[in-house]
Amino acid sequence: MTEDTPISPAPEHPQRRIRSFVLRAGRTTHGQARALEALGPRYLVEYAEAPFDATAAFGRAAPLILEIGFGMGEATARIAQTRPEDDFLCCEVHEPGVGALLKRVGEQAIANIRIVRHDAVEVLTHMLAPGQLDGIHIFFPDPWHKKRHHKRRLIQPPLVALLASRLRPGGYLHCATDWQPYAEQMLQVLSAEPLLVNTAAGWAPRPAYRPLTKFENRGLRLGHGVWDLVFTRRAATA
Repeated sequence: MTEDTPISPAPEHPQRRIRSFVLRAGRTTHGQARALEALGPRYLVEYAEAPFDATAAFGRAAPLILEIGFGMGEATARIAQTRPEDDFLCCEVHEPGVGALLKRVGEQAIANIRIVRHDAVEVLTHMLAPGQLDGIHIFFPDPWHKKRHHKRRLIQPPLVALLASRLRPGGYLHCATDWQPYAEQMLQVLSAEPLLVNTAAGWAPRPAYRPLTKFENRGLRLGHGVWDLVFTRRAATA
C-alpha cells in the first residue's frame, strides 16, 4: 500500500452529539495514521473540564489564537508558518483532517500548533477563560444551505456571545464564507453582539495572513465570491 492508501477507521462507540460542527464520513490514510501515532503525543491536547495552560502546552508565553474547524489543515499550517510569533489552538473532530494537519506539522517543522479533538463549544466553555484569546478563526463553516437547516449553522447569537467573552479587549474574530446568504447572516449576528465592533463598513478585505486555498481559488475562477468578516472585542469600560 502507498502512504495515501485509505484504511478503514476502527469501530467507534456511540458518542454525544457534536454541537459545533458535524462529523463527516472519511477514511484516514496510512500517512495520516502514522502522523497521529508519532506526533499526537506532542501536538494533541486532551480535552478536560479544566483551564487550558497555554504556556505549558506551547512551552512559551505568546498570543493565543483559536481556530474552529480546520478541515484538512492546509490554511492552518500556512497561517502558523506566516505568524511564528503567535500560538494556534485548533479544534477539529474529523480524524483524517487531524491526521493531515499533524502530517504537515511534522513535514514542515511547525512548532506553534496544538490540536484539540473535541467540540469547540465545550472547549470554549470549560477550557478557555474569559479574555484568554487574542484571536479566533472560523473559516468556511458548513453553510447548511436549506432553510430548514439554518438553525444548525455555527454562527448563532449564543455562540458569538461566548466567543466574544473569551477574547481580550482588542482581540479579533475572523470569519470567512463562500456562501453569500450565510455571510449576510454572519454580518447580522456579529453586528448585534454588543461586545464586538466591525473593523470595516460591512465586509472586510481578506487579511494577508489568510491564504487562498486550492478550493477557494477554483471557486473564484468560477465566479464565486468569498466574504471575510473581522470584528474586534470592544475595550473594557470603566
